[in-house]
Order: sequence, then C-alpha cells, then structure tokens
Amino acid sequence: MTTPGNIEAECGQRKADKHRGWLRYSLRMSQFAGRSVAVVEDEATIREAVCTALSREGYAAEAFGDGMSAWEAFVRGKPDVVILDIGLPKLDGLEVCRRLRGLSDTIAIIFLTSREDEFDRVLGLEIGADDYLCKPFSMRELMARVKVLLRRASVAAGESASSDERPLTIGSLALDPLRLAATWKGAAVPLTVTEFLLLQSLARRPGIVKTREQLMEDTYPDRVSVTDRTIDSHVKRIRRKFESIDRMFNALESVYGAGYRYTGPSD
Repeated sequence: MTTPGNIEAECGQRKADKHRGWLRYSLRMSQFAGRSVAVVEDEATIREAVCTALSREGYAAEAFGDGMSAWEAFVRGKPDVVILDIGLPKLDGLEVCRRLRGLSDTIAIIFLTSREDEFDRVLGLEIGADDYLCKPFSMRELMARVKVLLRRASVAAGESASSDERPLTIGSLALDPLRLAATWKGAAVPLTVTEFLLLQSLARRPGIVKTREQLMEDTYPDRVSVTDRTIDSHVKRIRRKFESIDRMFNALESVYGAGYRYTGPSD
C-alpha cells in the first residue's frame, strides 16, 4: 500500500542516488580539470559552442579558425587534446594531424568532419587521429570522448586502469572502455557513448536485472535529466545495431515491471 511515508522515502532515496552520481561525476572531472584542449574549426558557431562546453567541463580551451595559426601555436606549446576539423583554410586538418604526429605521439586528436566519404575517416585514423565524430554531433558525445582519450593517455603513461576500464569479454561480446569500442563475434558495433555505457552497465553483471533508475545513474552521471522512456529507446537502438550484424541476437532481455538484463551471447 502506497502511503505518504513510502513516497517520501522513495523520493529521498532518489535524491541520494542522484547525489552519489553527481559525486562520482565531480571526482572524475577533477582529475582532468585544467587540461588544455585546442579547438581548430573554421565555423565560428561550432568553434564557440565547443569551447564553451569545454570550459564548463573545467578544461582550458583555446580556439583557432584555421590550420596554420593552430600549427604555429602547437609548435610553441603542445596541448593535451586537439579537436580538429578536416576542411580547414590555409592548412587542412589532415596535414595538421600529420605534423602533430611528427611533433608528438601522445597528443590526443579527435577529427570533426561533415564529409560522408569513408575514405576521409579511414585516412584520418591511419595518419594518427585517435577518434572522429561526424557533424552534426552531440556535445555530450564529444565531451565524453575527450574524457576517454585523456583517461587512456593517463593509463598509457603508467597509471593503473580501474576494473571498470579494463576490456571485458563475455562470449561473443567484447567491450573496451578506454576506446569506447564494442564488437560482436568480431564485428565492430558502432555505439554512441550513451549506448556503450548502458550496455557496459548490463554486461558487467550478466544475468542480473538492472532497473531503469540504476541504468540512468550509470549512463547519465552528469547533469542530464532523462526519463524511463529514454532508457527504453537506447535499448531498442542497441538491439537494432547488434541485429544488423547478427539477426539472432537476443542477449538484451526485458524483464517486465523491473528493467533489463544481459543474458550472455546468443547460441
């Protein structure tokens, strides 16, 4: 029976869960506060929006409108991360990337591209970029990728990876948190950051039912306000992506009235 006391207790628990999520998010953010991130983008609105988002996350953002001015600045002082458009004036993004890799192997490079041509993306990664996003992109997605690359660099420099950051393999599923990469039966599954975090939350405890509330906490540890339906939509998209590779995929199970669980690889 629902009583005012029960409702008050439930609200209190939700507030406590949200506070713990905020605390974990703040602790993660403090690790990278002040890191330098260069934004090389000739479209002023995109450049300003990305710099604003970076500043809110605690990074030291520096903006450049063309490739040559960015390169000249990088020679004087190397940033930790470079967010780099491909189609830049004076010096295109691919050439900036080549020069950066000649300067340093440790600078994290994320390409932004509006081109759908797969050659551009593959070439960008081959010449040394760490990641890429196609325009239009989610600002949350970009900020998450910046954090992942900084964390990856910390681990490469000798810092121990936490248990949540180590690669996970369960049957046909393989997840790499430091690359936000997922594969099924060896085939890459293109997940967004949110989809990856949701799947990882379920796969780390196979067979255990997680409520939508728990999944929201694991998937949205920051300021984003979401509903139960948002989690349902993400699960549907994850299933579709895996089914496009394996039409027999059935490892994400809905539990009526409770939530979802990862049941392991399909047979």
